Amino acid sequence: MAAAAAAATSAAAAGAIGGGKDRKEVVPVFQGLRRHGSMPLSTRSPHLLPLSTSSSSSSSSVISAVSTPVKPDTSETKRSKVEIFKEQSNYLRFPLNEELLTEAANINEAATQLIKFHGSYQQTNRDERGVKSYQFMLRTKNPCGKVPNRLYLVMDDLADEFGIGTLRLTTRQTFQLHGILKKNLKTVMSTIIRNMGSTLGACGDLNRNVLAPAAPYTKKEYVFAQETAENIASLLTPQSGAYYDLWVDGEKIMSAEPPEVTKARNDNSHGTNFPDSPEPIYGTQFLPRKFKIAVTVPTDNSVDILTNDIGVVVVSDADGEPQGFNIYVGGGMGRTHRVETTFPRLGEPLGYVPKEDILYAIKAIVVTQRENGRRDDRKYSRMKYLISQWGIEKFRTVVEQYYGKKFEPFRELPEWEFKSYLGWHEQGDGLMFCGLHVDNGRIGGKMKKTLREIIEKYNLNVCITPNQNLILCDIRRSWKRPITTALAQAGLLQPRYVDPLNITAMACPALPLCPLAITEAERGIPDILKRVRAVFDKVGLKYNESVVIRVTGCPNGCARPYMAELGMVGDGPNSYQIWLGGAPNQTTLAECFMNKVKVQDLEKVLEPLFYHWKRKRQQGESFGSFTTRMGFDKLQEMVDKWEGPLESGSRFNLKLFTDRQTYEAMAELARLENKTAHQLAMEVIRNYVASQENGKAE
Repeated sequence: MAAAAAAATSAAAAGAIGGGKDRKEVVPVFQGLRRHGSMPLSTRSPHLLPLSTSSSSSSSSVISAVSTPVKPDTSETKRSKVEIFKEQSNYLRFPLNEELLTEAANINEAATQLIKFHGSYQQTNRDERGVKSYQFMLRTKNPCGKVPNRLYLVMDDLADEFGIGTLRLTTRQTFQLHGILKKNLKTVMSTIIRNMGSTLGACGDLNRNVLAPAAPYTKKEYVFAQETAENIASLLTPQSGAYYDLWVDGEKIMSAEPPEVTKARNDNSHGTNFPDSPEPIYGTQFLPRKFKIAVTVPTDNSVDILTNDIGVVVVSDADGEPQGFNIYVGGGMGRTHRVETTFPRLGEPLGYVPKEDILYAIKAIVVTQRENGRRDDRKYSRMKYLISQWGIEKFRTVVEQYYGKKFEPFRELPEWEFKSYLGWHEQGDGLMFCGLHVDNGRIGGKMKKTLREIIEKYNLNVCITPNQNLILCDIRRSWKRPITTALAQAGLLQPRYVDPLNITAMACPALPLCPLAITEAERGIPDILKRVRAVFDKVGLKYNESVVIRVTGCPNGCARPYMAELGMVGDGPNSYQIWLGGAPNQTTLAECFMNKVKVQDLEKVLEPLFYHWKRKRQQGESFGSFTTRMGFDKLQEMVDKWEGPLESGSRFNLKLFTDRQTYEAMAELARLENKTAHQLAMEVIRNYVASQENGKAE
């Protein structure tokens, strides 16, 4: 529908979403409402819903909405404080631009909210007492986790010169720099921008970094998934220019986007846009809350596809040629302690679209959330709450108004698998890539120095994975040996030398810098994993067995603990909720098993759970599946009645071996029976005692 016609019908509502004093933005309403001349409604109107659909004579897939006329809502809709800040900001400029020029070490409340959209959070070091030491965390925007060689080297330099000397890899395939002082913000930002990087939209109420498999395969579907992720990221990038005004004095340093992206953004055939606005998709208010998108290929769940607001899956034909996409909607991890109406949620199938329509479908979903997501209470502003309230059928119907077509049925998909891409792999173009495990994504010390030397010497590009690891790309075969040697000397080992528990574990930064953290995560998880390994050894679980463990310092769930087999969510000082029931392939939501478990008491919970998993599991049953099958009542009984495994000797402190030779012989026999030496010795003793008692009885 023509922008002029939309403007003519919507003048009265132009400021409803908060256009600035000198600007008017047209509030998009459904195509059918405009066609039938209905009264334009505020974009926040909760009853702006289609009551029926009809097919166009030209295409059976075109939707036109029909609405019962309603009286205009003249009451003022309640909005959160952040909504007011956005409205008055002149598209994310004011008062951030003024606050950055002051001598103070910090910025005010409004600027603190606005700088998130530019990719930064204001923080303080909570380990320090007394006067607050303000600093800033910067997060980059790297669709698919791709990091060009030049950008990596620059980030490495900036971490040393302006940060705390470390780089951090995030669960959304980006970098975080910690410890940037306000006076250095512009220098650091402009350096990133001028070296092929960006932080725009890494935080804030808009589309965040778009995930895709980090593996640099040349397979058609992988390349297509990554290209799609990059196009979606470009489509939903803010357009007003505020970012470049603040950080590079108005100079736009950006690569040209594909024409199909520009076309999709500018298309207003179904009332998705604010005509003549600097932000045609976002308007002055942007989205109600953060918005997350991931793209992947069938079976590859390296991106935790179901945890995103939108999950996009490439669908190919029998020859491997991409044909279209399955779309999931409504995932999200964040929640609030003791508020049962907040919850983590998995995405669910929305439908299928042909490949040429994907940008239009994504835009329609984003606009549906923009128009209907809650803006009064940020606890409930994510799209998952809208879908939970409406139901998927109603949500689909509304999205179809903005899409202009009906979604096709969801295509069948194979089972999902978690893929880490650690170790050496063929790319498919004669070159290799090497996936490196980085504990909690923290790169520092000798590891940081060695990585820089390798990346600089061989001119390598890198990719960040959604599991906080790093992939070195485009490696010639002749470089494999010297690179492997250098990595090993820096502690970056081949995956077979890394504890399996560490391979899938994740933690958020938490203390001391995150203002939301209740307790430790990144600093606490190394000891937690060692203690879990000790429990494994004690109850007789093999070294190559593992569970997915994720730890976060607060309920926001940045390390996606609600998908873990064993999730630990900070709920007090040195205290965690224990969540159980996730799946190794990240397709099942965990549930809260226990509250307020002190970190020093973890073994009291984990030891009986792992002990009974070892002895009562079905063939090939994962820990998460076991806990679900047992049920929490039975698991609680196991914990409450636990006195320790008899085999461990912990209750009787028996010294079974008097010499090394006997122990080694017993250990070898035990290994053949998949037991510990202690377990086998106890069996021998019990059998001997039983036989003697039977002899006496006879």
